[in-house]
Amino acid sequence: MRVTIFNYGAGNLFSIQAALRKEGAKPSVTKTGSGMKEADALILPGVGSFDQAANSLPMEEIREVIRSGKPTLGICLGLQLFFGGSEEGRAKGLSLLKGRVRRLPPSVKVPQIGWNTLNVERENELVSGLDKEPWVYYVNSYYPETDGKWVVATSDYGVRFPCLVAEKNFYGTQFHPEKSGATGRTILQNFLKAAKK
Repeated sequence: MRVTIFNYGAGNLFSIQAALRKEGAKPSVTKTGSGMKEADALILPGVGSFDQAANSLPMEEIREVIRSGKPTLGICLGLQLFFGGSEEGRAKGLSLLKGRVRRLPPSVKVPQIGWNTLNVERENELVSGLDKEPWVYYVNSYYPETDGKWVVATSDYGVRFPCLVAEKNFYGTQFHPEKSGATGRTILQNFLKAAKK
């Protein structure tokens, strides 16, 4: 399976590439969107700032490809890009989901770095086979504020926030599945299975 990963020009994409190769996928990295239409699936990874990513990506082309049915996974910042905007900056996101990206409250240490539990709110193919109280790994200062049938799971950190969403052919995790041990591996496997359908 060919998976195109977008590079926002910041950070290390090694972890997600290694995790995908472990599952038998063939990842490639692009800044321009080359190979996007030929790929079996897309990944918007969790590295960089909202404005930097939104301003460097071919947003309209990505929006069109996702809306055409291409399986897509947004991780951390990648999930936040599914929304129209973020308190982190002024750029416009993909506007695929209703809601806004908010900064974590001042009552907690920001960024959230480390393990937290996943509260599964409804059934979805992405959470199939998970333990009853799965743990996932976070590195985030912002979270999606949204309410809809696309919210699959939540976490609590100063506020209860959606941390896994699924809508038609696109999915998003606020945590990093590539750093979340067995839970993250199951979620990536489930995404690749869904992408093969």
